[in-house]
Amino acid sequence: MALSKKPTTGMKDILPQEMKIRDYVIRVIKDTYSEFGFTPIETPCVENIDNLNCKAGGENEKLIFKILKRGDKLNMEAAKEENDLVDNGLRYDLTVPLVRFYSNNAASLPSPFKALQIGPVWRADRPQRGRYRQFYQCDIDILGEATNLAEIELITATTTTLGRLGFENFEIRINERKLLKAMALFAGFPEESLDEVFIILDKMDKIGPNGVREDLIAHGFAEGSADKYLALFKGVEENKENGLQYIADELGDYLDSEVKESLSEIMSTVEATKAAKFDIVFDPTLVRGMSYYTGTIFEIAIPEFGGSCGGGGRYDLMVGKFTGQDTPACGFSIGFERIVLLLLENGFELPDEKEKVAFLIEKNMPTDRMCTIMQEAAALRLEGKQVLVSRMNKNKKFQKEQLESQGYKEFKDFYRDPLK
Repeated sequence: MALSKKPTTGMKDILPQEMKIRDYVIRVIKDTYSEFGFTPIETPCVENIDNLNCKAGGENEKLIFKILKRGDKLNMEAAKEENDLVDNGLRYDLTVPLVRFYSNNAASLPSPFKALQIGPVWRADRPQRGRYRQFYQCDIDILGEATNLAEIELITATTTTLGRLGFENFEIRINERKLLKAMALFAGFPEESLDEVFIILDKMDKIGPNGVREDLIAHGFAEGSADKYLALFKGVEENKENGLQYIADELGDYLDSEVKESLSEIMSTVEATKAAKFDIVFDPTLVRGMSYYTGTIFEIAIPEFGGSCGGGGRYDLMVGKFTGQDTPACGFSIGFERIVLLLLENGFELPDEKEKVAFLIEKNMPTDRMCTIMQEAAALRLEGKQVLVSRMNKNKKFQKEQLESQGYKEFKDFYRDPLK
């Protein structure tokens, strides 16, 4: 049987040109986030299966790549359920590993702790444009900061990074889980059914208000509640400049005034201090799928992609699942793969690429001559140039054309006979 030369479904080989752009994006991310005081950390790719199934990952918990027990621990004949066979899994995001990391190492970490984590994650998802089963995430999180300074810092750092990567006129959409809950209760939905309501609301951008109404009624919710609910969103649309104030006035005692004041402060502070061209917009339809969010939620919308290119929010109750003591926490994740995809599609050229020189050497070069050539290459590298030393092919013209496509603009040919 012939072996397959193609990658596993949903995963991909990364060619040199894309790899250069990925490395560049990671450099910009690391450099920018370090300016904001974020500290790099690393966690294992494999996590305990109970941690991954702790009801914090929403739908992603259905997409875990699970790892069978090994050796004597794997007893297929005695197994009665999946837990008898599985003890670990590949992480589906970086937040659960971060919280475990923080819970295990908090005594050695500053407070608040500003973490930067970049690494691969895995989800047994249906592949599509910009979505793979193995992909990189780039997260920044602040643990131990209860005020909205965390949200302001996270949004400012992320948008500054996107600006340095050349993105303009994108949006940061922002909402609050407490506001989402208040709107649904105001409309008359039962509290125990709010998660179901939010799942339907999350389809708003795909099926529109009428589709949301029909779906709510189809799931057994009262027409009056559906109409009252959708009237709130229509009112925000009609009062775009003051949508947040409109919602606060409509909800009255259903909404804690501090929620509205905190959102207003985040938006006005980010807008006044931003270092990139973007808009921060209140969006009451923003849900974010992760069930661990407890407060502010936000998302990046880039017009060229037509969907989310990152997001995050506050998850103040998650550390307590590991330690028994709640710790305020907030994070923001850039959609790394989608950012790279957009740069590739737009023909992005690296701004800091070194000058490239190719040394093409004829075969059977005398040793002393070879040493001189290598010394010359070393000297050029010290000058900051990228020097490729390669044997000369028979079809030298084709060889140079290939190297030119890789960015080599200067060639030096070396023959056994220096006078040739």
